Amino acid sequence: MDRFDEMSEILKALSHPARLRIVAGLKQDGCNVSEIQKKLGLPQSTISQHLKVLKQAGIIKGEREGTMVCYSVTNDWAKQIITMMGEDVIF
Repeated sequence: MDRFDEMSEILKALSHPARLRIVAGLKQDGCNVSEIQKKLGLPQSTISQHLKVLKQAGIIKGEREGTMVCYSVTNDWAKQIITMMGEDVIF
């Protein structure tokens, strides 16, 4: 996969408003599905589907902490995209 293919996959994954919000929130601080659900007001299953897309695109990773998984943004380019959107982007 060349750089353009990788960038295209990242842009596709970020093309949904909920996924943009998730990445913006995780960029500030990692959190678990329950916290994301509370902040976005979406069903847990929907959040999990969005997290799966973001993980498959290599944008986030999840680390198990006891019984929960804490997610964080690992892709620098995705972080830059969120930063370019401005400080008023809220989770």
